[in-house]
Amino acid sequence: MMNEQEWSARLQLAACYRVFAMLGWTEMIYNHITLRLPDSANGEKQFLINPFGLHYTEVTASNLVKINLAGEVLDGSAHPINPAGYTLHSTIHGGIEEAHCVMHTHTTAGVAVACMKEGLQQTNFYSAQLHGMLAYHDFEGITIHAEEGPRVLASIGNRPAVILRNHGLLAWGQTLPQTFAILWTLQRACEIQMAAFSMGGAQAVIPVPEDVAAKCTRDSLQFDPRHGAGQDVWDSLVRQLDRLDESYKR
Repeated sequence: MMNEQEWSARLQLAACYRVFAMLGWTEMIYNHITLRLPDSANGEKQFLINPFGLHYTEVTASNLVKINLAGEVLDGSAHPINPAGYTLHSTIHGGIEEAHCVMHTHTTAGVAVACMKEGLQQTNFYSAQLHGMLAYHDFEGITIHAEEGPRVLASIGNRPAVILRNHGLLAWGQTLPQTFAILWTLQRACEIQMAAFSMGGAQAVIPVPEDVAAKCTRDSLQFDPRHGAGQDVWDSLVRQLDRLDESYKR
């Protein structure tokens, strides 16, 4: 029988897939958001992932697939999982103790910035809030090979905002709302950079000085558990979702 903690996690993650769809952060049936179940609920590192083949608007609490770090399906689900999602996300869930949630997107702005030699530049309000929080991992192809895992972890270190070069964006955090806040900030930074650079290129953009960016990150409280770590923003999005469609709760 499913315990209350797991069902609560399923509801939150299913809502997240629908929020991503609401925001336009989808890639057909691809990409992934995963949530590690509380250790107290199962005694080992297990996490929930989307059933491969379903659009984000079709994900519900009950059809999410529970797997372990070895990729074994634990809930009897008949749905397959995407090998690329399993490989990348299990690496991070297993290798970073605080990575309870992992989000990965292929948005236009995110992939565009990931393709730039200089990556995300410190030129706007949002990128300034990620000072010292951003990691890069070089493109090695589709992430289905386990041997890439240690290199991914070495690239990330302890930085929760990640640009996968030539590929897309990734964020991890202690909770789903915190991870969402990090990814949203990274996504906005990429959107603004793409818009700003289209008006005159990098040479026309005003850089943010290092000391100002460091101050912005210190003063930005939306990632901090002592200040809710994005819970208030997340709650507002779920309320909006509930007004539109509560079918994710099935």
